[in-house]
Amino acid sequence: MEKFTVLTGVAAPLRTVNIDTDKIIPKQFLKTIKRTGLSKGLFAELRFRDDGSENPDFVLNKDAYRQAKILVAGDNFGCGSSREHAPWALLDFGIRCIISTSFADIFYNNCFKNGVLPVTVSPEVLEQLFDDADRGSNATLTIDLENQVIRGPDGGEVSFEIDPFRKYCLLNGLDDIGLTMEKEDKINAFEKQDAETAPWI
Repeated sequence: MEKFTVLTGVAAPLRTVNIDTDKIIPKQFLKTIKRTGLSKGLFAELRFRDDGSENPDFVLNKDAYRQAKILVAGDNFGCGSSREHAPWALLDFGIRCIISTSFADIFYNNCFKNGVLPVTVSPEVLEQLFDDADRGSNATLTIDLENQVIRGPDGGEVSFEIDPFRKYCLLNGLDDIGLTMEKEDKINAFEKQDAETAPWI
């Protein structure tokens, strides 16, 4: 998993509340277990019209936000079903941080396991960040995970809270497998000892 330390990029405003995982990645794109190629389905029902053409009104189709790395989103982001494809699709598109006032629990947990940082802020701070994001290509935010701050385009800073263990995992690029492999020496030593003391197993 790619480490998350400091992220600087354009922030796209998505003011809609209760964006569920089916909106993030509709069910017809769930036929794969690969984590790549899912960006084409990200927000498909919002990004594209019935004839397959782009919806020019959707924020990620606007020129200023096509390369957005940060999403400033409405309340209760990621609600609905527990599909892990949702953070996969966001990451495949290039979005590594979502900022909202609240997230659905399973989506929130899945983000951390896939290198995406979900940041929870107060409604007042979210409105401030929406204002920053509305600036288009000038809507550059910096997310400093080590210091737990968001820096705005005018140099202002707001802090955010994060669980220390989750912070450690993101800073070091550790998913569940990576965490296990940190203990590889102990695992190997145990297996060697086990083979010597119980060779019949």
